[in-house]
Amino acid sequence: MAGQFEGTAEIDRPIGEVFAYLAEGTNDQDFSPRVQKIQKITDGPVGVGTVFVSTVKDAGLTSRREFRITEFTAPTRLRWAEQSKNMVTAKEGGYDLEDLGDGRTKLRVFNVLEGHGVGKLIAGFALKAARKDAPAFAERIKKAAEAST
Repeated sequence: MAGQFEGTAEIDRPIGEVFAYLAEGTNDQDFSPRVQKIQKITDGPVGVGTVFVSTVKDAGLTSRREFRITEFTAPTRLRWAEQSKNMVTAKEGGYDLEDLGDGRTKLRVFNVLEGHGVGKLIAGFALKAARKDAPAFAERIKKAAEAST
C-alpha cells in the first residue's frame, strides 16, 4: 500500500529565506525528531542530483536513509526521492512554497510512502501515523524556519 501525507503552515519569513533553509537539507534535525543525523554526501551546491544520507529512528528501529534531490526550483519547489530500500520508504516527497507577501510564506510538505517486502504489511500503519502527525510536522518546520538566522 502506498499513500501520501501532507501538512501546511504559514511561516513568518520571506520565501527566499524559507527555501534556503529547507534546501540546505541538513536542517531536518531541527524539526524532525526521528532524524538522528544527516549529511550531504555529494560535492558542490545543493541542486538536482544532490544526495543526503541520514540515520533515523522509527518505532524503535534505527535505519539509514538516502535521498536524492529530483527537482530544485528556487524559491518555490523542492522534490526528493528515497534511494534506500527500507521496509517503508518515501517514494517521493517535497516542499511547495508560496509567497504570501509581507515577508510571509505558505509551506506545503508531503511524502508518498510505500512498503517493500514485509514493509507492505506495515506501510498502512506508518502512513496513518504520518497523516496524524502531518499538521504538527508542518508546525515544527514553521518554528524551526522562523528561529533560523
